[in-house]
Amino acid sequence: MLILATMLTITQDLVDQIVAHARKDHPDEACGVVAGPEGSDRPERFVPMLNAAMSPTFYEFDSGDLLKLYRELDDRDEEPVVIYHSHTATEAYPSRTDISYANEPGAHYVLVSTADTDGGGEFQFRSFRIVEGVVTEEEVTIVAAY
Repeated sequence: MLILATMLTITQDLVDQIVAHARKDHPDEACGVVAGPEGSDRPERFVPMLNAAMSPTFYEFDSGDLLKLYRELDDRDEEPVVIYHSHTATEAYPSRTDISYANEPGAHYVLVSTADTDGGGEFQFRSFRIVEGVVTEEEVTIVAAY
């Protein structure tokens, strides 16, 4: 049985990079990964990805980019600690599609909502565990450094 931490600890720098990527790609959804040492549950290396769908309502990793990423992770003894994407018109909560595509049971699924930012609103930054279709929101602790 997989036992998962119910809290994401992430640096302010990584949060800023994820939010900046979401802001840059808006009105399309942004997506990417934050890699970390295998088994550490510590996100360290920001890897922005191209949303191959180029859509404001859906994201999809390019299959070639994804294959390259997983080879790189394997070579560096890393794993995807955080898988992130943005929602441009809805709250930062996994959609049915997000849940159906969640295939990394050990990852933190971070969602950033850019829905209210046109009027100067704050970005929503939330993290979830998604295992076998079950969504569990978790606390996010933002630290200066590890």
